[in-house]
Amino acid sequence: MSRRIIVGTAGHIDHGKTALVQVLTGTDTDRLKEEKERGITIDIGFATLETADIRFGFVDVPGHERFVKNMLAGVHGIDLVMLVVAADEGIMPQTREHFDICRLLGVKGGLIAITKTDMAENELADVVKEELIDYVRGSFLEGAPIVRVSSKTGDGISQLTEALVRLVDHVAERDQSAVPRLPIDRVFSIKGFGTVVTGTLIAGRLSIGDELDVIPSSNLKTRVRGLQVHSQTIQSVQAGERTAINVQGLEVSDLSRGQVLTSAGRLRASSMIDVRLQLLPSVKRPLKSRTRVRLHAGASEVLARAVHLDPVELEPRAALGPGEAARRDRAQGAWQRVHFAEPLEAQAQRRRAIDARRT
Repeated sequence: MSRRIIVGTAGHIDHGKTALVQVLTGTDTDRLKEEKERGITIDIGFATLETADIRFGFVDVPGHERFVKNMLAGVHGIDLVMLVVAADEGIMPQTREHFDICRLLGVKGGLIAITKTDMAENELADVVKEELIDYVRGSFLEGAPIVRVSSKTGDGISQLTEALVRLVDHVAERDQSAVPRLPIDRVFSIKGFGTVVTGTLIAGRLSIGDELDVIPSSNLKTRVRGLQVHSQTIQSVQAGERTAINVQGLEVSDLSRGQVLTSAGRLRASSMIDVRLQLLPSVKRPLKSRTRVRLHAGASEVLARAVHLDPVELEPRAALGPGEAARRDRAQGAWQRVHFAEPLEAQAQRRRAIDARRT
């Protein structure tokens, strides 16, 4: 395969994201019993499509507002977004929320799929298309392909695949020489093999035998015992691939979603970070300095406090208004210092305890 591309879905609940991925790939990404019983996606799911010398890895995300943190855990490493909007409903609240998230994450490209065309008249689908063209104007999706599809009849599916293939030429290559980083999004055990983690390798390369650190953790170390990409056993993986890693010497209880696997001795956890910040225009009130926030980074969600810094002097300032950016200087965009509410390892331990209770 010459290219590996990660595609994330985005869109409102019941607009057909999972059904569309299943028609494209042949894989039902709803793997949980509760998802089958309730008929909705709760956690992120994964599927693959190989075509035109390209391997597309799909990350299907939940559309319900209650599961937005799971959506965030899935879309952090995507190359392209497939914004899904139903022809019979048009733009809905989570359409807007998911699109805002993709903009803040710096997603560079993608397309729009107008689904359920078998349930709407052509005139209504035309109205939805015009609404979408206006909605994405000025964003990274301005001028992006808009494809009408029906997962029920198969109409438009081949055109959607062709549109994805055409977009690949505009996707920047991942940095294969950087320090490897794999944010963990799933942890489980396989009889006869032991503990397995999955995630998207967002930089660098990993090979069987590599020594790894788990960050954050109390000095947890491991070694790559085995690697799989889309159920195929391989010797090494490169940035941009959805990967399953059989880790040596660790139990499932040692790990949780949000931790990162990286080369031994290269990175360490921090108690604060400097980030770029911009409040969306839809935010209803100013964000005061030292406000408690939930920070999403990679597949993790941690508690923190936001300290706004002066645009030039990097001194604290009082508040940031809707649509405003705290600028370090005119060229570098928004700037803010985030202090973690408690050590990252303590937050990781709490997540592992919650995961253990759920299982």
